[in-house]
This record gives sequence, structure tokens and C-alpha cells, in this order.
Amino acid sequence: MSRLVKIILISVSFIVLLLISGLVYVSTALPDVGPAPENLKVTVSPEKIERGKYLANHVMLCIDCHSQRDFSLFSAPPIPGTEAKGGERFDHSMGFPGVFISPNITPAGIGDYTDGELFRLITTGVKKDGNPIFPVMPYASYGKMDAEDIEAVIAYIRSLEPKPSEKQVSKADFPVNLIMRTMPVKAELSKKPSPEDAIAYGKYLTTASACADCHTQFENGAYTGEPLAGGRKFMFPDGSVLSSANLTPHETGLKNWSKSQFIEQFKAYENSRHIRKLNPGEMQTIMPWAMYAGMSREDLGAIYDYLQSLEPVENAVTKFIASEHS
Repeated sequence: MSRLVKIILISVSFIVLLLISGLVYVSTALPDVGPAPENLKVTVSPEKIERGKYLANHVMLCIDCHSQRDFSLFSAPPIPGTEAKGGERFDHSMGFPGVFISPNITPAGIGDYTDGELFRLITTGVKKDGNPIFPVMPYASYGKMDAEDIEAVIAYIRSLEPKPSEKQVSKADFPVNLIMRTMPVKAELSKKPSPEDAIAYGKYLTTASACADCHTQFENGAYTGEPLAGGRKFMFPDGSVLSSANLTPHETGLKNWSKSQFIEQFKAYENSRHIRKLNPGEMQTIMPWAMYAGMSREDLGAIYDYLQSLEPVENAVTKFIASEHS
């Protein structure tokens, strides 16, 4: 055997060994966010449950994803009776790399989780068994919140009526099933700013609401645009495409919006106003207006103040392209 062939074989063998070692490491050693806090026991009070209810329904929107949504209606509100029961499907027809089904977060679904395990799951995306979840749930944003707010959400979902449901298994496509193991990181919790510091408080609420997840351009598995400048595309099963709006204070974004106009844009959907039946080809959105509408005017105003403090980014967006088959 020639010396060159031997060198090639050794090199290929070394590369294969490295690949195998890497796969074993990713599959067994990651995610590495540390153990769930063993001694965490969430204290429960009516005030804490009420705070958790507000966050889970109107800011973090846990209940939005952990319910089944009715896409025959504008903004796809939760189907009555499915709230927190899970079962919402995110799959290839919507551009996801696999099939991801939201789990039941009533006591019927999370009863075997300790408070510490729930805290780690919400803030790092790592389940009780040590495996990661796909970041449809914006755990990276939740990991920057105040621990007291996370505990309030835990207290609230513990207080919900148990709703038994069939457990459905999510499955990511290869190689996403390996890539998602590298995504979770240790939480970097913060203290909630005083509402008197409107910009800092607005930034906190914007993070808790994970606005940047949807309102930042995203292509080929990575964010490619300026944060909150919009342009992320969302596919619907019928082939129509939604693009998120530019939230920076540029003329192509929110520059010409007053605070009152911004707040009323949300409050218009309070009590399910304007949530109507859609005809084929009409604009649909994944933006859960009716749920965000429950946010207080003060909190919505703080978000506006924060968004207006951002560097303006030019990004004209075509909001909706109807399916050719509509």
C-alpha cells in the first residue's frame, strides 16, 4: 500500500473518530445547564397566583401555545375548553423542522414535576429527563426574567383545573434533534425593574413577551436581521405567508405611531372584539391579539416607550401574501 493511501486512510479514520466522538458528546453530555434546584418550593398566595395568571395569559402567553388554536378565526384564539391542555401542533406545513406538540401544563400534565424541575424547564428548556425542548417555547427569553415572576407562573399553573389528555410525542428532524441539544444555556435571571423606569420596565416586558422571537428576521435556522426590525416569515398550511412587522421607530416601523395608537391597537381586541370568521384568502396572523389585549395599558405603554428608544432600522415589510390557491 502506498504511503499516500495510508495517510488518506489514517486521516479519514481520524475524522470519522472525531465525528463519532462529537456525536456521542452532544447526545450524552448536552444540554449542560446544571441540575434542577432541589430545594425550590414555590410559596402560594392569591396574589402570586393572580400575577402568574396575568403573565401566563397576557404577557408570556403560556396559555396561547399550550392550547389548541382555532385558525378559522382571525388571530387564532384558543378553542374554549382546551386552555392549558396542550395539543397544539407545529409541523412541516408551518415551516418547522419536525413535529412539535405542546404538552399539557395543567396539573394532569405536570403533576410529576417538582417546582425546581418546572423552574429549570421554563428558564432553560430542559425537561425532567434532561432532554431539551424545541425553542418554540422562548425559554431563552424566560431565562432572563425575574425568578419571582417564574415562580408566580408555576403557582398559577399548579392552581388550574386538571384536564387529562393523551400524551403526544414531539420529534425533531435530523440534524435538528442534535442541534437543539446545544441550545439550552444556564438562565441569566434579572430583577424586574420598577415601572417608574419606563424604558427598562418596557424592555423587561418585551423580553418576557418574547417579541424579538417573532419580530426579527430568521432564515435557515438563524436570526439574520436586526432585533425587533421585523421581516420573519411564517407559513400557513394553505401556502399563505405572514411577515412580522418592524417594531423599531423607523418610518417603515413605528415612527409615526403615538403611544395611544399603539395601546389601542391591542385593546381593540379586548373581549374578543374583531376576532371574526375568516374567508379563504383573507389575512391571517399568528399574533394572539386577544390574549395580549389583556395586558394593562400601563404595561403596553412601557413596551411602547422601550420600542421608541431603539435605533431605527429601515425594513419595509409586506405583511401578508395570500396563497395562490385561495
